[in-house]
Amino acid sequence: MTITETSATPPVGTVHGPGPAPATSWTPRLWGVLAVLCLVLFLDALDVSMVGVALPSIGAELGMSTAALQWIVNGYVLGYGGLLLLGGRTADLLGRRRVFLIALAVFAVASLVGGLVDNGALLIVTRFVKGLAAAFTAPTAMSILTTTFAQGPARNRALSIFTVFGASGYSSGLILGGLLTSAGWRWTFVTPVPLALLALVAGYLLIPKDRPGEGGHDVLGAATLTSGMLLAVYTVVAAPERGWLHPLTLGSAVLAAGLLVAFVITENRVSHPLIHMDILRIGAVVRANLSLVALFGSYLSFQFMMTIYLQEVLGWSPLRMALALLPAGILVAVGSPFMGGLIDRFGTSRLILTSMLSLSVGYLWFLATAGSAPHYAITVLPTMLLLGGGFAFGFSSIMAQATDGIDNSEQGLASGLVQTSGQVGAALVLAVVTALLGGEHGAVGDFGQFRPGLNFVTAVGVAGLLLNLVALIRHRPARR
Repeated sequence: MTITETSATPPVGTVHGPGPAPATSWTPRLWGVLAVLCLVLFLDALDVSMVGVALPSIGAELGMSTAALQWIVNGYVLGYGGLLLLGGRTADLLGRRRVFLIALAVFAVASLVGGLVDNGALLIVTRFVKGLAAAFTAPTAMSILTTTFAQGPARNRALSIFTVFGASGYSSGLILGGLLTSAGWRWTFVTPVPLALLALVAGYLLIPKDRPGEGGHDVLGAATLTSGMLLAVYTVVAAPERGWLHPLTLGSAVLAAGLLVAFVITENRVSHPLIHMDILRIGAVVRANLSLVALFGSYLSFQFMMTIYLQEVLGWSPLRMALALLPAGILVAVGSPFMGGLIDRFGTSRLILTSMLSLSVGYLWFLATAGSAPHYAITVLPTMLLLGGGFAFGFSSIMAQATDGIDNSEQGLASGLVQTSGQVGAALVLAVVTALLGGEHGAVGDFGQFRPGLNFVTAVGVAGLLLNLVALIRHRPARR
């Protein structure tokens, strides 16, 4: 089911030129498909933010140390980031609807089990399984969207609506996490279950069946990719606790690199590769992936530091902390519906550049005005508004640029690739920030020790700005 457009497909990152108006009339079923995809993204974002707020309560009840609690987050990141590429490509080869529904069912079961267990290790296992399920639902949902809505205004409009639900889910998770944790942390795990079941039933009824893609079974490629990605993400998330120069860290990094090199060699030799490497030769796609690293990596690491500072150093309650960070999410939710029209008018490249500029100014403002103890109204609030604006301009534009011009048979791959970049990049930036913060950062209560991490986050944001600025300057003469 696709929307047919009569105008030619524009180049990636350029302004759509004049031409016949595309067909924009959406049927009720088409709206229903978009609603299912938005609900799943809402659940993913809701789950991440709710569990983050509930971590102290989980540790108190289950007797988990701070190091063990980190694996409730890292276990999810390990499964999610490690299998995103495989999840997206599996959807292309086995059928998007089938993979989406199976993964969504696993997500619901893992959520329910996580709310019932009384053992910290089992809870971490459920989080890993949930991350695995999300590694298939996230790129599959994106590929269903990009193959259902034709490239151009229709897809840009759908992506902007899609982004609203992601931002709303994250913002709602902050508030709900604070409220539900007061009643019991288990509610943060159980609450998404009925919504996931609703999405499962609606998806079964509304999402049209699709045929599996063509291609053989690249078993060796799948094995080397999966093991290499899992080991790479594990190395990144375990390094701050173990030490970057620890023999196990260095050994796992070398082994992960070897597996990924073996995967690349395999893909260049088999007749039906799991991933066509030609996609990495598209400059706009590569820039979109690197831009998402800058966006996710800097934003999530900054929020991580603010969560620690406000709760552990200043002693704020989870709900008060959530309300302090909420303006960014509200701005994303309010601004995202307009992104589709802005992409049509200005193109993705200019909006991504605007996003990186807003992020960089936000971080620089924070560093310039924080002093020895940042004031909320003067420093934190303006920064959150600038970061929210950066996220609103950036997410839809990056997703559009990462999938524009890609054949429908590889939309899952393109979606999985950009989301893998965001997740693994965020994990890497957060790992470096954690190492810069040092050990018992929460017990010291000195804002000065957060500055190295803030300097690094600012550098990541500025790098994203320079990347897109140079690309726009280089391509401007050609457009003239």
